[in-house]
Amino acid sequence: MVRRSRAACAAAAVGAAAFLSSGCGGAHAAPRISTNGGPGPGHARPSLAARYLAIAKAGNRRLNVDFDGLEHGGWSHLAGARADLRDAAATERLFDRRVLHIPFPPEIERIVRSLYRVNQARARLTAAAGRSASLRVLHTYKGRLKAANAPVEQRVKKIRRDLGLPPPPSS
Repeated sequence: MVRRSRAACAAAAVGAAAFLSSGCGGAHAAPRISTNGGPGPGHARPSLAARYLAIAKAGNRRLNVDFDGLEHGGWSHLAGARADLRDAAATERLFDRRVLHIPFPPEIERIVRSLYRVNQARARLTAAAGRSASLRVLHTYKGRLKAANAPVEQRVKKIRRDLGLPPPPSS
């Protein structure tokens, strides 16, 4: 297996962040969906689902690269693992920022805000793992990172169900 150089990892992280953030920009907030009169959330859900899915797919592609590297020997290479984990944390945070820009109806927005909180906690844990000073310290994060996925996955499943999307692929 060929490990990425530090410069290549940094370039990949910056490129991924630029690509994922391209849909987040704008100084104005997206309009809120009216739940009183007019076309309500039921009519807007396919559009909301498409926006959510585009963000989720882009983030998942990036996370798959990072975590595939870890699962295929990366936990044994401190520098590569740190780079993969830092990139994963940045991707998790970017996903959160982008999803918060979608004007979900209140019942879905509550779940999205809950997802934001648990995913931010996971991103902090991932970033902390990415700062590990040794392989021994790095390995102490494996179980905690796995456990941090459960509350995120639970909320993602609920959001997808409420948007009329199929369940996410198993992780």
